[in-house]
Amino acid sequence: MSSGRSSDSAYLLMFFLLLILAGSLALSLPAAWSGSAVHPGRLPYIDALFTATSAVCVTGLGTVDTADFSRFGQVVILLLIQLGGLGIISFTSILLLVPGRRIPLRRINTIKSFSIDGVEHDPFKIVRSIVFFTFTSEAIGALALFGLFASSGQPNPAFNAVFHAISAFCNAGFSTYRDSLEGFAGHPAILLVVACLIVSGGIGFIVLHDVARRFLGRKRRLSYHSKLILLATAVLVGGGALLFWLLERRSAFAGLPPLHQAVNALFQAITPRTAGFNAVHQANLLQPSKFLTILLMVIGGAPGSIAGGIKVSTAYIVLLAMVKRANERGEINALGRRVSARTINSGVIYFIKAVFLLVCAAGLLSLVEGPRGASLGDMAFEVASAFGTVGLSLDFTPTMSRLGKLIIIATMYAGRVGLFALVFFAVPGKKDNLVYPEADILLG
Repeated sequence: MSSGRSSDSAYLLMFFLLLILAGSLALSLPAAWSGSAVHPGRLPYIDALFTATSAVCVTGLGTVDTADFSRFGQVVILLLIQLGGLGIISFTSILLLVPGRRIPLRRINTIKSFSIDGVEHDPFKIVRSIVFFTFTSEAIGALALFGLFASSGQPNPAFNAVFHAISAFCNAGFSTYRDSLEGFAGHPAILLVVACLIVSGGIGFIVLHDVARRFLGRKRRLSYHSKLILLATAVLVGGGALLFWLLERRSAFAGLPPLHQAVNALFQAITPRTAGFNAVHQANLLQPSKFLTILLMVIGGAPGSIAGGIKVSTAYIVLLAMVKRANERGEINALGRRVSARTINSGVIYFIKAVFLLVCAAGLLSLVEGPRGASLGDMAFEVASAFGTVGLSLDFTPTMSRLGKLIIIATMYAGRVGLFALVFFAVPGKKDNLVYPEADILLG
């Protein structure tokens, strides 16, 4: 069984790696690049590789402007975003469809948490439902954005609407506009449509499917998981929006009418949860706002969604472990439910692995970019954005050295599929029947 899990992990990692390599080769073609002031000729391969990784990992960080790619290059980026966005969830379902596989109960239960009921009997339903849900959401968003872009006189409203709808739902953050969505800070309707797409992709298929069944009367009550995700999302978005408004109403939001300030504060609270669009220039934010943005980027969205980060459920488990005392079985009671010791241990271990990855990436980047004058705050912001597959930037990424870009590429890849593979396909240790004496270790 352990060898099977190892091969599953290898398939997942190789799927994304091959997709990145294929995308980087396509983006390095002369036909994919229109030219820019920095790169008037052919796009350097390191920048093509960076862009492909960012698209497949639905991050949005870029060393070059998406607007400088040709229409062919932008279509390649869009395809990479779509395939990367569907990849994580769909891959777990595709594993079930391989003929002759024996599926352990633990694997079925885990995959069920990423999909829908009935996985044992009709695994094709997962793929069909996920694809239908994704394309329907993107189509509705594209239609809404097309009308708004056309009415505001934007060029190429159809292509830009489709591009931004897919990029928003997949939480990618790529934009065909040079200043992302900063030009729409005074257009609340556009920001709200993009925000709804971001939240839909960040909440995930499980929760929205559960909500739909409850709304249609096919289910008496929402699952505990759905309630937790919805509550956490409301707290993070609502609390974040209030804090951003209090911090930036006389700074980054100054000069905007009250309604526009409120919408921009709401958008700024939503976009760090792995989307990466920005309606205000991130470098102009106050230091407390940048810290809050980093926190939201690290937390990310819901498990089983397109979002990255440690996930809100992991943050909830870590918070429980910090503030509540476990019973003699290592369990914690919260919100009328019992959280098992196994769940608590898994959440804390996942959190520790994530922090370790963040510290290592930031440390390596400081060794490479520190001597070139980069500040620790800028490096921490970019690393958090890469790990959380967000894409927000303080304009530091384009100035990185080749080695610095490679570090961010590795961080994006690890943040998207590395930790997922470690946790989902973890090989349990061999059962040991020996009972060792308890270790006495002083803590604190």
